[in-house]
Amino acid sequence: MRTKISQITQKDIGKEFKIMGWIKSSRISKNFSFIEINDGSCFNNLQVILNSDIPEYEFITSKITTGASVSIIGDLVKSQGKEQAFELVAKKINILGECDPEKYPLQKKRHSFEFLREIAHLRARTNTFGAIARVRNTLAFATHEFFQQKGFLYINTPIITAADCEGAGEMFRVSTLDPENLPKTDKNNIDYKKDFFEKPAYLTVSGQLEGETYACALSDIYTFGPTFRAENSNTSRHLAEFWMIEPEMAFADIKDNMNCAEDYIKHCIKSVLEKCPQDIEFFNKFISPGVIDKLKNVLAQPFERLEYTKAIEILKNSTKKFEYSVEWGTDLQSEHERYLAEEHFKKPVILYNYPAHIKAFYMRQNDDGKTVAAMDILVAGIGEIIGGSQREERLDILEAKMDKMELDKQSYWWYLELRKYGSVPHAGFGLGFERLVQFVTGMENIRDVIPYPRYPGHCDF
Repeated sequence: MRTKISQITQKDIGKEFKIMGWIKSSRISKNFSFIEINDGSCFNNLQVILNSDIPEYEFITSKITTGASVSIIGDLVKSQGKEQAFELVAKKINILGECDPEKYPLQKKRHSFEFLREIAHLRARTNTFGAIARVRNTLAFATHEFFQQKGFLYINTPIITAADCEGAGEMFRVSTLDPENLPKTDKNNIDYKKDFFEKPAYLTVSGQLEGETYACALSDIYTFGPTFRAENSNTSRHLAEFWMIEPEMAFADIKDNMNCAEDYIKHCIKSVLEKCPQDIEFFNKFISPGVIDKLKNVLAQPFERLEYTKAIEILKNSTKKFEYSVEWGTDLQSEHERYLAEEHFKKPVILYNYPAHIKAFYMRQNDDGKTVAAMDILVAGIGEIIGGSQREERLDILEAKMDKMELDKQSYWWYLELRKYGSVPHAGFGLGFERLVQFVTGMENIRDVIPYPRYPGHCDF
């Protein structure tokens, strides 16, 4: 029976184990050899000692190269060295998969993240990307754990949709029509009646609208799935395909929304610090010095809650030179968001009550007629990590806003009907999962916190 390296502790000294993994490094000599094995279950390698009395010692050591996969049976003993508490003395070793040391692209040296994106099928074997994968897994589990403990129901919203949640139109089209021979109507428009869905269809930018329909029947729900944006954004913060966590709460207002979002972020950070200490220590030492203190600071105090109007005053009165100027009514840029979280308040900030004209049609209009009950959470190093709002539950006001924004109400007929049949106050938010992974690990580029990044000009693997 195979045992994963993460399951072996100092208490197991004296026991026999069978391990399987990949060779990270080796030191070969005539009488004995040392190899470092990792199976991905934890950050630390397991040191294995091969004595020359093992059958076929010379043949085996000729095949022990970085990247090769092995199966080893041996006894766990107390280590004579200072680097580890225990090591495995091999009694039997099998080479499962050889690896040509001349061609293997992952040598024992530092590789740039740009280079590793070119070999994304292998980069999970590096210390950095193995740690990212484990942190990402912990954050995903913590997400389900948080919402399940609070009685939310997990639902799956469509990936293919005819509704544009954001109203921005930057969506990937889904079609079975032949682009070289498009059917046309009498008016020379594309005849979507000949398409698979008989209407224009797209990859979803958000599961929010569909999520609202279930919240208005089941009270509290959340989605966790892939979303897509056809934005030509070549930045360290944007992807064309990414994962979103989107809770929706019936009988909730903007304050309930803020409380839930803050509690959720803190729960995720606490889980990572508890369950991935080796990985986070690696990030703190080699990737983003101070990231552990940053995460502990998030847990130590309440988030700052600040109205948009007050934030504009702070930014205008700041002595910091911004690339983009700020005036009431403008959308904040990343530099503004990061200044508020990193320099002014030195902790996460929840901005709320934004100007209506810079926010989506579904956000609830405040009594002043100028602002909506929208909220964003800003954190150091990232800027906006969560965006949400109280949803507009009043049919007449929602229809008036859609008319003003020139949205086709017929396309949203089912969404509007929620406001006709037992409408209730409700709220929700969306968190880009990759930005959360970025924040927790301190990784600079969002392309490095998802296994296979999709961005303009890149759809490999």
